Order: sequence, then C-alpha cells, then structure tokens
Amino acid sequence: MSDALENLLSETRRFAPPAGLAEHANVTSDAQPADRLAFWETQARRLTWAREWDTTLDWSNPPFAKWFVGGQLNVAYNCLDRHVAAGLGDRVAIHWEGEPGDTRTITYAELLTEVKRAANALTGLGVGQGDRVAIYMPMIPEAAVAMLATARIGATHSVVFGGFSVDALSGRIADADAKLVITADGGYRRGAPSALKPTVDEAVKLCPSVEKVLVVRRTGEDVAWTGKDLWWHETVTPASDEHEAQAFDAENPLFILYTSGTTAKPKGILHTTGGYLTQASYTHHAVFDLKPETDVYWCTADIGWVTGHSYIVYGPLSNGATQVMYEGTPDTPHRGRFWEIVEKYKVTILYTAPTAIRTFMKWGDDIPAGFDLSSLRLLGSVGEPINPEAWIWYREHIGRGECPIVDTWWQTETGAIMISPLPGVTHTKPGSAMSPLPGISADVVDDTGKSVPNGGGGYLVLREPWPSMLRTIWGDDQRFLDTYWSRFDTMYFAGDGAKRDEDGNIWLLGRVDDVMLVSGHNISTTEVESALVSHPDVAEAAVVGATDPTTGQAIVAFVILRGGVDGDTEALRGHVAKTLGPICKPRQILIVPELPKTRSGKIMRRLLRDVAENRTLGDVTTLQDQSIMNLITAGLKSGTSAED
Repeated sequence: MSDALENLLSETRRFAPPAGLAEHANVTSDAQPADRLAFWETQARRLTWAREWDTTLDWSNPPFAKWFVGGQLNVAYNCLDRHVAAGLGDRVAIHWEGEPGDTRTITYAELLTEVKRAANALTGLGVGQGDRVAIYMPMIPEAAVAMLATARIGATHSVVFGGFSVDALSGRIADADAKLVITADGGYRRGAPSALKPTVDEAVKLCPSVEKVLVVRRTGEDVAWTGKDLWWHETVTPASDEHEAQAFDAENPLFILYTSGTTAKPKGILHTTGGYLTQASYTHHAVFDLKPETDVYWCTADIGWVTGHSYIVYGPLSNGATQVMYEGTPDTPHRGRFWEIVEKYKVTILYTAPTAIRTFMKWGDDIPAGFDLSSLRLLGSVGEPINPEAWIWYREHIGRGECPIVDTWWQTETGAIMISPLPGVTHTKPGSAMSPLPGISADVVDDTGKSVPNGGGGYLVLREPWPSMLRTIWGDDQRFLDTYWSRFDTMYFAGDGAKRDEDGNIWLLGRVDDVMLVSGHNISTTEVESALVSHPDVAEAAVVGATDPTTGQAIVAFVILRGGVDGDTEALRGHVAKTLGPICKPRQILIVPELPKTRSGKIMRRLLRDVAENRTLGDVTTLQDQSIMNLITAGLKSGTSAED
C-alpha cells in the first residue's frame, strides 16, 4: 500500500446536541486534558479501591504496560456490592427477555446473591486466583453471573460465543488451559432450541485440562451426561450466599478473549483488572451519558464479543445501570421484535451494530413506525464503520430525528471505546466517529508514521498507552509485538484505515486488508459501500477488489436492494462514479438476496473475493448461513450483474 488512502466521500450534514441533553450532560468538554495521567487517576477514583495505587502508569518496558501499580480492587464488588451497600439493592439490574417471551427481572441485591453463590460453588470446585474458566453460554443472566463470579474470586474467564464449532471451542479451551467450562443445555434461536452441550462434550474430549463442566438448564432438552458434568441448579443454587469479595492486584488477569488472526490460530487477547474497569466504566458513563436513576440501557451485542464484556457486564453494572438483556434474534417471532422490546421496557439508550441497522432499513420503515419509540433519547453504533445513509436512517426512523448518535470506534484489543462523539458536546457528522475521547491519543499517519494533514487518509494508530489496553496475547508475547507494534515504532497500529476530514474529524475506512489498489489509487471498500447505500434502491452493499489485468484490481460490488425494487445496475455504477469519481466505478455489480456474514454480523469479504475471482470457496465454518454462498454463486451464473 502506498502513502495514503484516498479521501473520497464528502459529508456536509451536521447535527448539534439536543439543548436539554447538553445542559445536563455527564461530560461537557471534549478537550484533551493537560495531564493525561492525572485525568485517568480521576476516572479510576470513580471506582472503589481496597488499596490505592502507588504508580499510575509503568511504561518502563514498552509496549508492556502496567496501570495503577500497587492498587487493589475487586471487579464484582465494584459492579454489585457497593451499589447494594449504598441502598440501591432494589434497583433493577437486568430486565431479561427470552426469545420465546419468558422474562426475568433481577435487582442488584438478587444479582449479588446469585454471584456470591456462584463464587462459592466455583471455589468448591477448586477454581481460584489465576485459574481459567471457559464460558460457552446463550444470552441468559447466568452468563453474566458466571463472568462476575469468576472475577470475584480472582480467576480469569474466557467467554466463547455460543455459536462456535467444536474446533473453535476446543482450541480456545486448550490455549487457555481452562480447568472448568460453564455452559447450558442450549438456548433459543430463531424460534427453536439450539443445543450447546453436545458441542461442549465433543470439545472437552479434546481438552484434558477440563476437570468439571457446569451446566445451566435453559431449554430442558435431554442432554448426554458425563462424569465431569454438574447441573448449575444442583451446584450453585444450594451454595452459601455469604461471600466476602477479596481485593486483587490491578494487573490481575480478568479475561482472555479470542479474536481471529491472519493465521489459523486465534489470538487470546489478555485484559487485566484495574485499568480495564476504569476505562470501561468511565466511557460507559461519558459516551452514553448514563443517568442510572432514570435510564434503561440496552446493548444488543452478545456477551461472547468484547462489546458484551465492556458494555453489557462491566461498564453498565459498575455504573449501577438498569439494562435490558435479550436472548434471541431481531426477527423472531417477527421483524419488529427489537422495537417491541424498546416499547415494552421504555429503553432510553440503544447500542447496536451498523449491520443490524442496515438490515432494519432493508426490512422497511413501516416496521419501527408501528411501535412507540418515544422513550429513546440516545443511540449508539458499534462494530464497524457506519455509512452515512444508515446513520441518517437510524436517526430519523429510530430516533425521531432528535436522538444524538454516538458512533464508537474501539476493538477487542483496546478494551473500551477510544474514538466517539460526546452526546452533550459534539456536533456530529453522519458516518464519522469524530474525535478521540479525553485521555486518548489517536492519530492518522502515513507509511512513515507521520501525521497526515486534514483531508488526508492513512493508518489509525494510538500514540500513548491507555488504561484498558490489551496487556499481551495470551502465552505469546512475541506475537503481541509482531502483530500490533512492529509496523510503527512505539505506536500501536490498529489495522484500520482512517482519514481526517477538512475539520480534522476522524472517519474509519475499515481494515487495511480491505483496501483496493485500483490504477494506483488506494480505495477503501467502506467508501464505495457507503456510496452504493446512499442510492435509494440499495439496502446494503459489500465491495471487494478482484484481480484485473488492466487496473491491477477492479471493484466488484454485491448489492441487496430494498424491498420491491428491481434495481438498475448500470444506474448504480453511474451513481458511484458521480459520488466518488470515475476511478471508483465498479467493474461489476451483482444483485444478491443476502451477504455472507459471520455470527457476529461482519461481512466475510474473503468469500466474496473468491466469487469475484471465480475461485473455489475458502473456509466457510464461521459463516452464519452457508446456503447464502450457493444463492450468490447461482445469481452470478444467471447474469444479474453489469460490467463493461
């Protein structure tokens, strides 16, 4: 890749913070603090420490950071005990909604009692400080209980998304050398029970480190039973509800979370305790402007992803939030399920993914219009860059044209939000993450590591350590150095392309792996996708670069149309050329019924490149619906495309 990414899209729309929100906002300035470490000390003091730290940051052996050195605290105490001690035990912690419609309302006092019992049960099973616990669960309250109980006793959890295969699960259990697995018989997904225990049984056969498997009964389906298996209701429920939280060192490992890498072996991202909780808690308070006495917050992620760790479990609960947790999918039993839940619980803050937003656009404006969404006061997006048209649709059709949108950039590796508007301060631009949060030093640089000027594109880096940063890759310090710190000396390279607009605001351009080199121009797939989705006929688009004898790479687009539209591919090609310039005109546009996505909603462009270049499809094991590729390749053969 040459010096910089092309800066193609221009966005002139601006949205000021609502006056009422700005007047009472938790954070009223986005200025960078003069003393960054003093700023983070102040945020750390939002938590309860058993012993305050001696040193705020030890950066004597970069890039291996230690934050709040000498400090001691307990994560679960900060999420539960201190709220109950403050007289907030009757406050609802979780409104849980099962996919079939069953519900549970759990107060902070009740959640604390369950976590204490689970902590005693885990201790009774021989789990202690430093041990690893694998958690493979549906979206049920016991998943959060399992995480908090593990943290309470100083052990380290590794949550694996409850849709991963035997190979994916066993690899993660083995890499972490976990001694206990916590799972369920299954969960509900798309209207039917989805079994989890058979996957665990097969995985555990490959993992001699596992001593016991703790199983929550959720669906009631028959499951095979082994000598290692214990029922949750027979082990945790009868356990004592007396348990005093012990303080642990700020650098005590809290969790390992595996993320895919360029090699077959996933990377175990290690996060520790004090710095992680400081930043997860502060950013949840600041970015979502949380008012715990009145807000009902809903993050629609799964706990198997980092969003679920930071913004379902640790961030919200450390702030005493009342939140919604939902087990199922957005279209079960109907496509208005999310909006039904917002209406039912009077959700005020909604945090979801651009993929979901584009899906709702595709389903039609009339669906959310059928529900009362007037309780919403703030919207958030997470997971990938959001294109301007999806941002505008979200604001207009979900936020009534009034709710501010916080488009957040962060990663599994960063642990917490790094770049985002502040809802009481920022005049937002549709599609831009805007600027680094106070205390965060992010930059966009060229190949040489030099900051690009306004209007330029390049690589997103972090110049200074931050509290919730990953400490290493579990068991592989060298891979940690090679993956994140080798590209630019002393700077963390996120792997994402970005640009600065004329005002200096940051726009994410997706993974640099998804940059196309067309006739010497570095073009981001994100910008071409945004241009396509800005056309009124298009609901969603995915763009890849395919080998081309003339231009090096050519742009191939896969497009889902809005309901009832036939679609003129030639008009769409012209629309892109007009929006971004002739160099960005797709060679080929293919109309498809769906796009290949992982279970977390990310588009698998690798498979689309295989289609575009007429190659045999690569590994499809993480694909949510493997039949989609058959539909796409069949459509390609039937000629539903346009090309010169």
